[in-house]
Amino acid sequence: MNDAVLDHAGQSVQPAQPTPVPLRELLPWVIFGGLLLLLALYFIGAEQGATSLIPGMYVHEFVHDGRHLLGFPCH
Repeated sequence: MNDAVLDHAGQSVQPAQPTPVPLRELLPWVIFGGLLLLLALYFIGAEQGATSLIPGMYVHEFVHDGRHLLGFPCH
């Protein structure tokens, strides 16, 4: 079976094929995303008490429901 399609003039047109993204171009974005996830995990899971980077309970109260949703104890 032919994969060609017809355009508005009735001519045969090949559909565009996706090109793979080289790992060399993807790796910095994967590392950046991983670091953002680790930072979010820190703020949700450990930002309180002796390890606190930001004084007060502002961050704790902001991520409180997410903390329980992910199974982190906080009380």
